[in-house]
Amino acid sequence: MLKVVILNGGRGASTIIPSLISRQRIQVTSVVNAYDDGKSTGVIRRFFGMLGPSDIRKVQELMLPMDDPDYDNNLALFQYRFPLDCVRDDVLDQLKLFVNGKSTDLVGINLMNTRVRDKLKSFLVEFLAGLYSIEKVRQEQFDFTDCSIMNCLYAGVFLASNRNIEQATRVIDRLFQLSGTVLPTSIEDKKLVAQRENGEILYTESEIVELRSNVRVERIYLLDKNLEKSNFETLDNNEQRFYLERHHCYVGVSAGVRLALQQADIIIYSAGTQHSSLYPTYMSVGLAQSISDNHAALKVFITNIGADYETPSYKASDYILGAHRYLNLSDERSYSMEELFDAIFINQSCFKDDETYVEYDEEGFHDISVQTLIDVFESKDRPGKHDGTKVVQTILALFEDKSLHN
Repeated sequence: MLKVVILNGGRGASTIIPSLISRQRIQVTSVVNAYDDGKSTGVIRRFFGMLGPSDIRKVQELMLPMDDPDYDNNLALFQYRFPLDCVRDDVLDQLKLFVNGKSTDLVGINLMNTRVRDKLKSFLVEFLAGLYSIEKVRQEQFDFTDCSIMNCLYAGVFLASNRNIEQATRVIDRLFQLSGTVLPTSIEDKKLVAQRENGEILYTESEIVELRSNVRVERIYLLDKNLEKSNFETLDNNEQRFYLERHHCYVGVSAGVRLALQQADIIIYSAGTQHSSLYPTYMSVGLAQSISDNHAALKVFITNIGADYETPSYKASDYILGAHRYLNLSDERSYSMEELFDAIFINQSCFKDDETYVEYDEEGFHDISVQTLIDVFESKDRPGKHDGTKVVQTILALFEDKSLHN
């Protein structure tokens, strides 16, 4: 069994992971950070004091077994969000009907598998009991508007799992008998902030994701708690930087992720949003060391096809240099490129007229002594996204070649 670990965000590997799990004799582990704090995930985080399950949920959705007779209903459950005009009391009544066994439908989805249905009932019991208690303490009501039902279920599992997000993730994994494994980078509930090159502070993960500017992010930080914006803005840029550097938390990578990396045959750095999805993962303490110390594994870096809002001016070399920088922030060691990467994939096609493509800057790679593969990695069927089959085939060919020469 070939063991593949892929470092990714919620959607960055949406074509690659299905291509990996569709192949026999490949065991896939996705590593995702859970610092998302936007929309309903932010509400869940504030109320329940937990990491955000949204990106974990999105990857688990990709791993729902398609041969499950209840696949369509399971998929609908993972994708369901309460309407924008939902009424709180109506939502609670609907959930109570399901919990009390008076309906086999959960948010209008008829769950045929009694094992899954009974477990979901127990998760919602935990969610509702926890919610009522938290609302009394906070003197504030939970807002179900546009809330993912799976986020609510995750909050229930989290409470039932001694507030351990990795345990909660594994419970969902086993319940739906997923075709792969998703692990949160860390179980520590930290808050993501950033400082841009012009000194501007981005106070939340959602502000980083929604950034629309050519001014680059200089550095991201993980803090124990959110900053009070009104107080923090009284400091000048140097004072703000000093504060952030002194309060940045060097979060340890989880034991499960460390073990997966140590045992991996192939390690893939997926494309995705850099400062919100990938760099926070890279700078987890112990992650770079686990990758570097696994000398037998093939390590492949996949450059983005299109520019993200948060990195609109990035060229191909910026992606690999940024990854190398943040991996080196994780430990006291200084890792060379060769310790962390064996190959870099760069796309050279332009199939989508309105896409801003990442430019291959040959001069930027003069001092990068890692094999660079420049090819058509873009999907013709889904322009702007990677061709998962082509990427996986190329990776497996590289692995076979590496195995022959070792």
